[in-house]
Amino acid sequence: MTNVNLSDGEWKIMNVLWEKEGGATIMELTAQLQGKTGWDKHIIITMLNRMTKKGAVSYRIMGRAKQFFPAVSRNEVSIRETRGFLDKVYRGSIGMMVNAMVEDKALTREEIEELYKVLEQAEKENAKEKGRLS
Repeated sequence: MTNVNLSDGEWKIMNVLWEKEGGATIMELTAQLQGKTGWDKHIIITMLNRMTKKGAVSYRIMGRAKQFFPAVSRNEVSIRETRGFLDKVYRGSIGMMVNAMVEDKALTREEIEELYKVLEQAEKENAKEKGRLS
């Protein structure tokens, strides 16, 4: 598992890079993000330099421009961030988090159904794993 922690701003850049196949240049990132964030190219350059040092992005020089690519997958960073959030806020307990959402009435019927499906899938995978270990 990659040990990359992203700031909120870095998540914005990574989301653009994960969506764009073939990477993106600084100018493309600026065009995509400036309207939403107000960032100019200098801010994006600074953030990309920091993200490169962290190992979150890599780049290739294509002519006169650098083409930036994600160096980590969305899934691996999401899992790490989720674990960190759970540990920090709910002492690692998924049950405490779901309970907080229930008490706040923050779950829609669709989200509850989605949770049931996820739990059923997890139960099937656990049963399959136990069968292999027995």
